Amino acid sequence: MRAASSSERPGSLLLIGASRGIGLAMAAELLARGWRVTGTVRPDGARTLLHDLADHHGDRLSIATLDITEPGQIAQLRQQLSGRRFDILFVNAGTANLRQEDTIAETSDAEFIRVMLTNALAPLRVIEALQDLVPPEGMIGVMSSGQGSLGNNLHGGHEVYRGSKAALNMYMRCYAARHAADRRALVLMAPGWIRTALGGPKAPFSLEETVPRMVTTLLAQRGTPGLRYLDREGHTVPW
Repeated sequence: MRAASSSERPGSLLLIGASRGIGLAMAAELLARGWRVTGTVRPDGARTLLHDLADHHGDRLSIATLDITEPGQIAQLRQQLSGRRFDILFVNAGTANLRQEDTIAETSDAEFIRVMLTNALAPLRVIEALQDLVPPEGMIGVMSSGQGSLGNNLHGGHEVYRGSKAALNMYMRCYAARHAADRRALVLMAPGWIRTALGGPKAPFSLEETVPRMVTTLLAQRGTPGLRYLDREGHTVPW
């Protein structure tokens, strides 16, 4: 019998933003592949679909609370997880602006700050705070977007969201440069346009079609140091 490769061997995942959509589907997919998952939900006390999933997976799925825009909550989560080790830290939490048709000049200060804080600043704060929970041979991943690509932006639109994901990509490049000697795999994932609350009903792909491929691509990067910006099929996205 063929021995499982390192990318196939189940491990432990810390998934930031797992209550719905792609994050929830990632948690379900990795649990189905034998992984142990710790997923975060917002601290509003509401029961989520992740809680329903936990009912069926016993101690292989645990739930923590986090609003990634609150530095104090990030620090609390780090303290709560002290002594734990995760093969993968993946930051999925993100948002879109309420009026995506607005140009950057039409966007209010408050809306610009909200989206940039959630999509660009907060993920790096999470990574900086939680990176020590990931061993040197582990992986840190972040949910980016193909709309964050400068090279692929031929038609404009969704300007605030695009800008926030481009900023996220740049900050991950900075992080990778500062940790160039590390052996960790670093991944910016561009999942494509998927039918979720964020993607909307007109998106051409379902979670069932896309998330298993995305997870396979993500796991295949294990053991390969350095930063990659990939789509769900494993193709490099132009920066």
